[in-house]
Amino acid sequence: MEIKFNGASYSSGGGQSPVPKSFDPRKFGKGFVVGLLAVLLIIGIATSFYTVDDKQQAVVTTFGKVTDITDAGVHFKLPFGIQKVQTVDVHVYQKIELGYTSDKNNQYVTDTSESTMITGDYNIVNVDFFVEYKISDPVAFLYASVDPEMILKNLIQSQVRNVVGSSTVDAVLTDGKENIQMQVRELVMEILAEYDIGLSLVDVRIQDSEPPTKAVVEAFKAVETAKQQAEAVVNDAKAYQNAKLPSAKAEADKLIQNAEYLKQKRINEAKEKVAMFTALYEEFARNPEITRSRMYYEAISRILPGVKVYINTGNGNSVDMLLPLESLIGGN
Repeated sequence: MEIKFNGASYSSGGGQSPVPKSFDPRKFGKGFVVGLLAVLLIIGIATSFYTVDDKQQAVVTTFGKVTDITDAGVHFKLPFGIQKVQTVDVHVYQKIELGYTSDKNNQYVTDTSESTMITGDYNIVNVDFFVEYKISDPVAFLYASVDPEMILKNLIQSQVRNVVGSSTVDAVLTDGKENIQMQVRELVMEILAEYDIGLSLVDVRIQDSEPPTKAVVEAFKAVETAKQQAEAVVNDAKAYQNAKLPSAKAEADKLIQNAEYLKQKRINEAKEKVAMFTALYEEFARNPEITRSRMYYEAISRILPGVKVYINTGNGNSVDMLLPLESLIGGN
C-alpha cells in the first residue's frame, strides 16, 4: 500500500512503519561518523594545551605515571585523559600560624591549645610562632604524602614544644628567643630532609611570648625595661670612652715623647761626660804631675771661690815668685 503525504510517497504493509523512499541509511551513518569525528577533534584540540604561570610548575602524568615537570608557559599534552596536569605553586612563600590565626584585616585570634606550653623550669608560657615555607619538590608534594602541610605543622608543633620544654622561662620571654628559633629551625629541617614530603622550611620566628597571668607579665616587662636601661648606660659609657680616649692617647703620646727626649738628653750628657773623662785621663796619662796640679787648683777654686790662690813658681819663699791663679785659668 502506497501513501502520499506532502509530496513524499510512503509504503506500508507487513506491520512495518512507513519509511520515505528518499532516506539512505548509508549516507546517514557516514554523516554521523563525520560529525562525531569533528566533535572529537574539537574536544581533543581544546584539551591538548595548558598554561602554567610564572609562580607555578606543572606535573604531567601519562596513564597515572609522572612523565614530565614543566615550567611557566603554554604546553601541549595528549588529550582524552591520556595525560593529566596538576599545577603547584612552587615559587610562593606560604605561612603557618601556631598559637593564633589572623585574617585579612590583621585581626588576631589566640589559640591557647597551640600556644600554651611548659618550660624546662616548670613555668607555663604562651608562645606564638610564625612559620614560612615553600614547595621544593612538586612531585613529592603531590604524591609522597596525603597532607604534607598538616605534617609540617604537626612537626613544627612537636619541635617547638621540645625546645621550649628544655629552656628556662627567662630565655623564652626575654633574651633566649633567637636561640630557640634557631634550634627549632635546625630540628625541623633535619626531619624534613628525612621525610621528603616536598616542602622546605624558610623561616621560624617567635611572634609573641608571654606568661599567662598579668602580674607575671608586668614583672617581666620590668625586667626588660631594666635590661634596656642597663644597655643604655653601657652605651653612654662607651660613648664617653670613645670621646675621651683620643685625648688620653694624645696626652700619653706626648708624655712618651717627652720621656724619650729626656732619655736621649741624659744619654748625650753621659756620653759627653765620658768623652771629657776619657780626654782628661789621656792627658793625665801623658803628664800626670801637671794634670794632678791642675785638678787640685780647679778643685780649690770651686770649693773656695772667694779665695785668691797664688802659685809659687820659684824654689824659695820670695813673694815675687808667686803668680795669681786667675792669670792661669782666665779669671779676674
